[in-house]
Amino acid sequence: MSKRVVLSKKVDLSDAGIRLDKYLSSNYPEFSRNHIQVWIEEGKVTVNGHKVKSKLLLKGEEEVNIDALIEPVIEDKPENMILNITHEDEAIIILNKPHGLVVHPGAGNHSGTLMNGLLHHNSDLNLLPRAGIIHRLDKNTSGIMVIAKTEKAYLSLNKQMKDRQIEKRYQALVIGNVKSGKIINHSIGRHPKSRTKQAVIVNGREAVTKYKVNKKFDGFTLLDVEIETGRTHQIRVHLSHEKLPIVGDVTYGAKRKFPKGINEEIRNLVGKFTRQALHAKSLTFIHPEKEEKVFFDTPLAGDIEELISQFKVLR
Repeated sequence: MSKRVVLSKKVDLSDAGIRLDKYLSSNYPEFSRNHIQVWIEEGKVTVNGHKVKSKLLLKGEEEVNIDALIEPVIEDKPENMILNITHEDEAIIILNKPHGLVVHPGAGNHSGTLMNGLLHHNSDLNLLPRAGIIHRLDKNTSGIMVIAKTEKAYLSLNKQMKDRQIEKRYQALVIGNVKSGKIINHSIGRHPKSRTKQAVIVNGREAVTKYKVNKKFDGFTLLDVEIETGRTHQIRVHLSHEKLPIVGDVTYGAKRKFPKGINEEIRNLVGKFTRQALHAKSLTFIHPEKEEKVFFDTPLAGDIEELISQFKVLR
């Protein structure tokens, strides 16, 4: 059954220079980019009252309106894959996403995504936006995710996410000797020189990250991280800004500097770690059917645990 979507949003100045389709996909993650591009082509999306093209570059302060129908997700094909589902009931699926798995189809990733696997696992997800996916994790971030199985669950979880009622906790292995915890409250927006990156900027969108020390090593620290907002690359950007780049993060930690005294063997180990050492550890939210607070967590990813064990051996 089709569902009508009516939305309106004013573009922030920090989003100037972004393509319209990318802007909408980022701000409305509950809708696939394919849906958004079709809506734009059909004139269901207007900018300052005018029909436009997907490639339109926004200038900031435009009024973007959507008035469209959601159709079943027929463009995304089911694919049989192993999903590490840790909990499933009538309303939700909890799974542990491995690093290297893209969450939903997009440019350069038309198949082999989590969405394709979910559609094979449960064909009814075809009727929900993004096959019930409530939030995203970067390709090379591992960890816990919640998927809605019904319209009621989707609406409840999506509202909780927008109202910042879902508690999301992560663990990050960073380069640097961290003495104590901190609250980072720096706005985030598109990088002024690299449009594929995010950065701490003056007129960006509010972003709040809290961290505390879990374990200390010589030159490295395992942090427990909680985010109040869900900006793109938020943890990676904030920790890099604090000069605590995440191990393996080639985008935000490429210019990393090791603390003095780190031996060559450990430097080589860290240099060979091929993804950001960031893991989504737990979720706390109100269950859409039980209407009570529930908590789900996952163990730290095995590759990060293995790296940490080598730190202990090599110290």
